[in-house]
Formats: sequence, C-alpha cells, structure tokens
Amino acid sequence: MKARRFLAVVLAVILVLLGLGGTAWWLVWQRSPLQLQQRDLLMPRAARFVPRDVDLSLHLLSDGELPLAYARAVAPPRRRVEAAAGLARLRDGAFAVAGLDYPGELASWLGEETGLWLLAGEERRPAGWVLALSSRDSDGARRFLQRFWQTRSLAGADLQVSSYRGMGLISGRAALLGREPVPVATALIDDDLVLLASGRGLLEQALDVSQIDELNQAADPAFRHSLERLGQGVVLLTARPAALADWLGSDLPGAGSLVAALRPQGADLLLEGWLEPAPEGTVPAGEVPGEPFPAGAGGAAGAALLAALRGEAQGLALLQDPAHWPRAWLERLQPWLLSATPQAAPPLPSRLAAAAEGPLLVRQAAGEGWLLGSSADSPDPALLEAELARDGLIAAPLALEGGTVQVWTRLEVPARRRGGTTEQLQASLVGARQQRGGQAWWSDSLAALAEQQQTRQTPRPLLERLDALGLPGAPLRWVLAAEPARQLLVAWFPWRLLSGLAAQPLADPVQGLGLAMQGEDGALHLRARLSYG
Repeated sequence: MKARRFLAVVLAVILVLLGLGGTAWWLVWQRSPLQLQQRDLLMPRAARFVPRDVDLSLHLLSDGELPLAYARAVAPPRRRVEAAAGLARLRDGAFAVAGLDYPGELASWLGEETGLWLLAGEERRPAGWVLALSSRDSDGARRFLQRFWQTRSLAGADLQVSSYRGMGLISGRAALLGREPVPVATALIDDDLVLLASGRGLLEQALDVSQIDELNQAADPAFRHSLERLGQGVVLLTARPAALADWLGSDLPGAGSLVAALRPQGADLLLEGWLEPAPEGTVPAGEVPGEPFPAGAGGAAGAALLAALRGEAQGLALLQDPAHWPRAWLERLQPWLLSATPQAAPPLPSRLAAAAEGPLLVRQAAGEGWLLGSSADSPDPALLEAELARDGLIAAPLALEGGTVQVWTRLEVPARRRGGTTEQLQASLVGARQQRGGQAWWSDSLAALAEQQQTRQTPRPLLERLDALGLPGAPLRWVLAAEPARQLLVAWFPWRLLSGLAAQPLADPVQGLGLAMQGEDGALHLRARLSYG
C-alpha cells in the first residue's frame, strides 16, 4: 500500500510539473517573435470599413515591434542590429508617408492590427487613402487623437467637428509631418480603433460600407474563402487588376483580383496568394478571355531532368507541358526565364516551349548561354524543322565527343573590313541538340552541352530552393541565385518603392528568389519565396 501511495504521489508531481512546464512553454511561445511563422490569418477588424472595390488594401496583423524582434532572432549574430535597424527604417518610412511619426506618435499605443487601403487614381497615384490603427487599450487611441489635432491646431489647422452615423468626426486641413496642409479626417471607433483618411468624403465612405455587408470586404464571400485557403500570414494584401498593373508591376494576361499573405519562415519570406481570373468583358484587347493557367501535372520525367542536370547555374525553371499553356503566358515568361529582352529572345527556345508536351527544364548560367532539357520524344526535332527553317536556321549533324549533335546555324555576312575586296559567309551557331537515353539537351553553346555530359557537379543550392517552394506538380517552378535575384528586384517598381521608404537599398542581403504557380480551384495559386540566407 505504501508503495502504491508513493507511486501515486510521484505521478501527481510529474503531472503537475508537466502542466506547469507546458503552461510556461505556451506563455514563452506566445511572447516569442518566432510565433510570427505560424500566425493564423483572422479576419482583420478594419476589413469591415474597406470597400470591396478598393484598388489596393494592406493589413499588418502584428504590432510595430514584433517584426523587428523576429529579424534580430533569425539574423546571424553579426547582422542582428543591422537587420532590425533596416526594418525599423522601413516601418518608420511607411508611416511617414501617411504623415505620422511612429516613434513619437504611435509606438506607445499602437496595437496588433494596422490597415491601409488606397482608392484608384491616375499614374500610380491613389485618389485617396484610409488608415486604420488599432490600440492596445481604450486610452491610447483617444490620447493619440487629442495630441494629433492639438498639434495641428497649434500649427494653424482649421478644424471641424461633426457627427456622421452617430460617430464623431474631426476634419480639416492639417500639415502632416513637415508637409503642406492637406485634407485630413479622423474618427474613433469603439474607443480602440482610429480611422485616418485623406479627406472627409473617404472617411464617410468607410463608415457607410461598414453598415452594409454587400459593400464591405469583411462580408465578401470570396475574401473569406481566400483567408481560409491561405491559412497563415502576418501581412494580408488585396489588389484589383488596376493595382496589379500600376502598383505591383504585374502584366499577367487575364488577371483579376489578388489576395495574398506574407509570412516569415526562418530567414526567408514566403508570399502565398490566389489570383482570380478577370471577369468577362474586362479582358483587354488582344488577350484571349477565359484562357486558364494549367493545373498541376508534374511527373517523374521532370524529376528525372532535375536529377540529371549538371554544372553551375544562376537560375533554374521547370515547366510542365508548356505546349498546352496559353500563348500569352509563354510570351511574357520566356524573357524572364532566359534573362533576355523580348526583342532579343532566341528563336529556338520559343519553338521548344511551344511544342514540348512534357517537362522542359531551363538553366541560366553566367556567360554560357542557355541550356534546356526535355524528354527525348517531345519535342521531336523533325517536327521543328519547317518552323526553324522559316526562322532562317540550317540544320546539320556534327560529330562531338564520340557522338553526334544536331546543330542549327544561321549564315551571316560579316561587316566589310577596310581594304577588303571579298565577303565570305559565316555560320553562327544558334542551337544544338544532344540526346542521352530518354532525355534531350538543347543549348546555344557546345561547351554547355559538353559540361552537361562530362561534369558531376550539380547546382545543389538552386535544387534545394526549388524543393523548398513546395507545389511539386506546379506547371511553373522557377528559382534564381543571389545576383540575378537582386537584379530582378531592383528593377521592380514595388521594390524600388520599399527601398525609398527605407531610405536604403534593400536588395543587398537577398540570397535568392523563387516562384511557383499553378491553376487550382478555379484560380491561379502563387507561391514566392525570398531568401536572405
């Protein structure tokens, strides 16, 4: 009996200790910045005030300090201060654009949700904006509004206090953080949510849609469905076609509205989104309405191409069944995949992509031209002969390294030299094909084909980034190494905008970039990963 009592006491103590340990771990995790990696997406409170037809909306589902703590936690020890400082400059710059001083006006009370939405304008300039700021307590928002308008009134702002839908509004022309006086209007919602707008009319519109479910974002079934599909995230983005073109620099044919979420994963940033097709009647002239992006159809042949790839690489792309893609997609993606301008894109890869019924692997390498891999039977070079001949290419066999390589050349007349009396035609290599087993390798460089055949080295870092993207059956998976990723980002309008807000270049720490997309559930599923090493 004594032994049983002793064991019961020991078991009770163990259970208590486990309970205390579990509770302590839960409390530590809730306060840990690493929990940003697994934060569930909840309906933003500000979505109730966002019109469904808004051009662009952003919701930050965290306070202003937790992302900085996360950057310090995941950055290498020697770069922790630099990483946090850079993110702080980006945060402060973003609020400064709205005329607010984050350290002086917001840091002491700002809560775990910030919303911003822009209304359509011209030339990438919004017609107006509304900012929603949540408070940690019921006093912070009220104190902010008192100080905000007191400071502006002392500076000569003409204030008007009124009531709209039972809520108190303050409006006037105020100077925001060193700027010229502009129209500003504010409202306090339930003592802990501040709405700040670039005009009384925009603020009244936000209050109107909050009362009509058919007009606001929070009650939109499509928006709710997108949150369920995304699952997790710290930043929530919505964009209509106009914003995709003007603000996000997108030129996707037949694209409609986008809902995407951003969340950190270790030292990477993962962006996942769903792009709905454009409504009928809104597709621009020249586009093919209703052309769906292909659904996931990956297979063993694509995995075999990746396993057989050899040599160094600065970029990799695996396309599944590109012959059945919408032609407009191929035309837009090919220059990106080959690091070429649309005017200078080589003809042979275009023909291959349009005819490949199976996987097509694209490798970018510094100074070596392009290298493509495909199944041996698709595309069949015999079926390409007529099209390549129309491009002015001449086919011929060539013995190389004990085997036969099919080459395509173009005859050219060299520039006349001073004192020269004759002109001789020269053949320049445009493409070559070498078959090994069930695979074919195509390139505009015989050295690249020789490297593919002889070396044992594989582009392991890029292959690992390709796997990290997930979506193994996606029709397009594409990854870039550090240097080409930086070059692509610095030319992208949103990236330049963010760099301007941070007042410093943001591309230097980037170590890689990846993108995967596939048709799924009637929409285009996008996943992008930005790697910081």
